Amino acid sequence: MMTAKEYIDSLRKLNTRVYMFGEKLDNWVDHPMIRPSINCVAMTYALAQDPRYEELMTATSSLTGRKINRFTHLHQSADDLVKKVKMQRLLGQKTASCFQRCVGMDAFNAVYSTTYEIDEKCGTSYHENFKKFLVYVQDNDLTVDGAMTDPKGDRSKAPHEQTDPDMYVHVVERRDDGIVVCGAKCHQTGSVNSHWHIFMPTIAMGEADKDYAVSFACPTDAEGLYMIYGRQSCDTRKMEDGCIDVGNAKFGGQEALVVLDHVFIPNEYIFLNGEYEFAGMMVERFAGYHRQSYGGCKVGVGDVVIGAAALAAEYNGVEKASAVKDKLIEMTHLNETLYSCGIACSCEGCPTKAGNYQIDLLLANVCKQN
Repeated sequence: MMTAKEYIDSLRKLNTRVYMFGEKLDNWVDHPMIRPSINCVAMTYALAQDPRYEELMTATSSLTGRKINRFTHLHQSADDLVKKVKMQRLLGQKTASCFQRCVGMDAFNAVYSTTYEIDEKCGTSYHENFKKFLVYVQDNDLTVDGAMTDPKGDRSKAPHEQTDPDMYVHVVERRDDGIVVCGAKCHQTGSVNSHWHIFMPTIAMGEADKDYAVSFACPTDAEGLYMIYGRQSCDTRKMEDGCIDVGNAKFGGQEALVVLDHVFIPNEYIFLNGEYEFAGMMVERFAGYHRQSYGGCKVGVGDVVIGAAALAAEYNGVEKASAVKDKLIEMTHLNETLYSCGIACSCEGCPTKAGNYQIDLLLANVCKQN
């Protein structure tokens, strides 16, 4: 497993094409608007090296038997699902922000079980492709972005009906050695800070959309892949001197618009290629895992916000005022309810045909609603 420093150093070795304010950034790793988000991801590596958090932050690979970072793990039990939520709450408490690695973990588990069932019905080899890829990710402790949300264009129309075909990621050429894809993915959490991406469909599809029913992995610095950094309110304050009114100066979230301009994907990194009837399954399973995630990460951030609110009340000498206490109680009630939903959907988890565990989808959706 990598250390936090090794993770940051590994980003410098990538030729990731990052654009901000209309210009390409040569050194995006040290950019003051981006570095807080890198610090967040680095915390997922730092805590995995700390013996105090070993039980939550690490696991034993079901594929190799080796010790791995839990963010690269396939859930093997309801207990694994519970530990995932507790790990996310811990990291939310440590960073008070989005640590970005959950999306890839949720994609691993969704793609693993879905490819198994595609192969079972269609005789494809997507599951073996994915297992080999995941062993590579685990052995190198990589951060992988799970890319699902397409621009969508006219939402009343299916992907194949769009005036601009690039409103959904799609195959533009099929070759003996792989496929060529075009399109984009929006709001990709941690995209710039990832080593690889897993692309997935964003909606259920019909036969006419088979070119859009595609899932694959590719390096973040693949030829033809571009990252347009997402903006947040007041983000340029991090580029100014001083520490007043910059919010969480050390840690922060990050997202990007990911553009694919004729990106070549070799066969061994393809996990879905035209089997449109499985697009909805992959979407639903990923969404369920990710809605479970909010029962951990958002609660950890909530812990920090509630603590800050209580401290502000104490500084102002109003911590005993009933109106203030009522608000703190309400915040705590909402936070713990969200956590309870995350734990509940985990405890009610069950094995998929592939063997990894899936949460209770209904309870995961209730978690997201809260």
